[in-house]
Amino acid sequence: MTQQKRRKVIRAGTTVEQMVRAIADMIVTGAMLPGEKLDEVSLAARFDVSRTPVREALRELGAMGLVGREPNRSAIVTNVTDTQLHSMFEAMAELEGICARLSAARMTVDERRALSVEHRASLRLVDRGLLEHYSAHNTEFHSRIYRGAHNEHLLELATQTRARLAPFRRAQFRLTGRLSKSYEEHDRIVNAILRGHPEEAGQAAYDHVSIVSDASAIFAAPAQSYQ
Repeated sequence: MTQQKRRKVIRAGTTVEQMVRAIADMIVTGAMLPGEKLDEVSLAARFDVSRTPVREALRELGAMGLVGREPNRSAIVTNVTDTQLHSMFEAMAELEGICARLSAARMTVDERRALSVEHRASLRLVDRGLLEHYSAHNTEFHSRIYRGAHNEHLLELATQTRARLAPFRRAQFRLTGRLSKSYEEHDRIVNAILRGHPEEAGQAAYDHVSIVSDASAIFAAPAQSYQ
């Protein structure tokens, strides 16, 4: 029964993006432990794909700091250390603060309306405790703010940095009470943007990511390497 359940989880997706998400979530939540080997043949069989997308998924996981690899050796689970995670979240907080500040000044009327509508609708997800649905909403919520800054370079930087932190930002919602707190933090950002208060919006976004950083720290590995 346990083996069947594990296999179902492992084979949840077959695209590179789905594999990256599935493997990253297992690493962050401890289903895969630091030092565990990630054999390409075994992973290909589990996901029912060829080895080519597996290699691509492992490369992306390596860029996230979740997988390590030496020449002519199998990839292994490394996880991100607490120091590395803090460094990435520190940069993310600054980027999100800038995006929110510019969004408060630059978002169109339609963009503000869409942000508000989506945010209010997410309260139903919070009330029903729908973690996966809220996680998807959370990604789109922040993406709207990145796009609302109307700065292509900033959009690229924020999106790339967020991609590296995605497994940890998803994992935070497993913590008791985190969904409702996230909604409250979003509410502060949205209200500042709707009122056209750049500095307030920027500070609210910065504070939000800093809180996410603290919540996600529990999923980081000790400050050591796995070779």
